[in-house]
Amino acid sequence: MSYVLAIDQGTTSSRAIVFRGDISIAASAQQEFPQHFPASGWVEHEPEDIWTSTIMVCRDALEKAGLGPKDIAAIGITNQRETTAVWDRATGKAVHRAIVWQDRRTADICAKLKGEGHEPTISAKTGLIIDPYFSGTKVAWILDHVPGARERAMRGELLFGTVDCYLLWRLTGGRAHATDATNASRTLLFNIHSGEWDDELLKILRVPRSMLPEVKDSSADFGDSEPELLGGSIMISGIAGDQQAATIGQACFSPGMIKSTYGTGCFALLNTGATPVASKNKLLTTIAYQLEGQRTYALEGSIFVAGSAVQWLRDGLKIIKQAAETGPLADQSDSTQSVYLVPAFVGLGAPYWNPRVRGALFGLTRNTGPAELAHAALESVCYQTYDLWAAMRADWPEAKSANVVLRVDGGMTASDWTMQRLADLLNAPVDRPMIQETTALGAAYLAGLAAGVYPEPAKFADNWRLEHRFKPAMSAATRERKLAGWARAVKGVLASDAGEGV
Repeated sequence: MSYVLAIDQGTTSSRAIVFRGDISIAASAQQEFPQHFPASGWVEHEPEDIWTSTIMVCRDALEKAGLGPKDIAAIGITNQRETTAVWDRATGKAVHRAIVWQDRRTADICAKLKGEGHEPTISAKTGLIIDPYFSGTKVAWILDHVPGARERAMRGELLFGTVDCYLLWRLTGGRAHATDATNASRTLLFNIHSGEWDDELLKILRVPRSMLPEVKDSSADFGDSEPELLGGSIMISGIAGDQQAATIGQACFSPGMIKSTYGTGCFALLNTGATPVASKNKLLTTIAYQLEGQRTYALEGSIFVAGSAVQWLRDGLKIIKQAAETGPLADQSDSTQSVYLVPAFVGLGAPYWNPRVRGALFGLTRNTGPAELAHAALESVCYQTYDLWAAMRADWPEAKSANVVLRVDGGMTASDWTMQRLADLLNAPVDRPMIQETTALGAAYLAGLAAGVYPEPAKFADNWRLEHRFKPAMSAATRERKLAGWARAVKGVLASDAGEGV
């Protein structure tokens, strides 16, 4: 039993990966599922689609690996965070589609909470800002808008859970209603200092306590799967939200270690150890993981546009046919030009949090062409990462003296040009790992740790393998000039503050 099955339930697809005891991959399977957009700014998933696609890929991965339930020591779950499901305790039937993390329908609820002066209390207890992104206001919306739901919830008939919690409930045939501390920390209902659901927060957000799952360590006994689902019962012993799972998969167990995941957007997490750091620079304070009752905290910054800037070059401007062309194209750019793209296509994320501004190009000349635009698009991701890193350093003074290395994963890290420029602008090494499936690996590790397949964090960190280290090679003068140009460009975009339709 030296195999672990990792469920990686994402926003657009469900995946399952079977990891061996040496963390190599035995087999994997993936399946997309439908997205629902019932109104502008609304995004929903059918919980049944999440469930059926998850079970399908688990079965497929086991079949591809030629393994049965007796070969699998444990199951680990990682999930799209903040997505919210409410279901009937007796039947398991959802009372409404799951409201996805991207959904903005609770903006009015959030504005009301801010207007009533609740943000300081909520931020102090949860480490989060009041935003539709998080789960708490989504639960309130479902209770208010599904006929009879609030009354049924008050009677204890309804359950709430993030995607991990919903999958666990289904996997165990309704025997386990639980989540881990990382997912709980993204709900606006959980006190990250006491490690408990908070009565004051529940009252402010009007969510009955009876709906809430038990909160456990990220590596714990969450129950056993129903035998008929996968041909036999398997222990479920690891759960973490996707960005926290990637942090674990990158073995960022020491304070000062930082990982950055580059997908459509970018999420950077800085391990701050046993101390939750309250951000003065609009970063989020979150739980990185909880092991043996001990919480480890992180500062988190999110960038809305990373890989999607390259998609814009391909699909919008049509100057490339595939993403891999951008690095070589950027390499041909005119070094005398200083073109900056501020990719605020959907506003700016951390550390600015301005949803109203829109993107802009600066420094265009008659000679500006596809190479310069590719250069600017790739560089914009590096500049935005620099902004997060600068905010983290300002929030956490120890970061200035820490021997910092950025560990990266996600699709964009395949671009050597981008990773080299990232190292140059951060003036710090950037490490790309051998295993890119860091999110699933994090879930597998948590499950395998509880099952005795994988060793304690320090020993597991020894398994982390470097594929390539990018070392800074840019002169200080060039770096400072480029960063100053970026700061001016961002300032120009923020000054425009143009709302939609203006």
